[in-house]
Amino acid sequence: MNIMDSIEGCFQLMGGDFTNAGTASSELKSTLSKLGVSQEVVRRAAIAAFEAEMNVIIHAVAGTMHYVVSSEEVRITLTDMGPGIEDIELAMQEGYSTAPDWVREMGWGAGMGLPNIKKNADRFKIDSVVGEGTTLEIVIYTRKD
Repeated sequence: MNIMDSIEGCFQLMGGDFTNAGTASSELKSTLSKLGVSQEVVRRAAIAAFEAEMNVIIHAVAGTMHYVVSSEEVRITLTDMGPGIEDIELAMQEGYSTAPDWVREMGWGAGMGLPNIKKNADRFKIDSVVGEGTTLEIVIYTRKD
């Protein structure tokens, strides 16, 4: 990939907007493919971004997904205005979910979002303040050297 400068993008996410769920992560995936990023990195970034995007739609009032692509990495930052996460360690366990029943009835909220994000990231940081919101920082390296 020959990126001289970093390329950035930002998406606004609205809580409860299941109609547009996946749009931001799909656009990121398309951008990475057009830039010639390896398919493995594109796949990992798309999975992590989709899971994070769905968490905003399920749990928050609103949020943003911002990405920066450079020759070294894809950095995806999500910030939401949501309830925050009371127990991050518990939330990182596969199968743990605070999604409401109506979301689970739609097929979402299985408690795999944060674990899947961590699995697909080379670096993953989560900061959350109960009653204010959550910020995720996801970094995927674009090259192995």
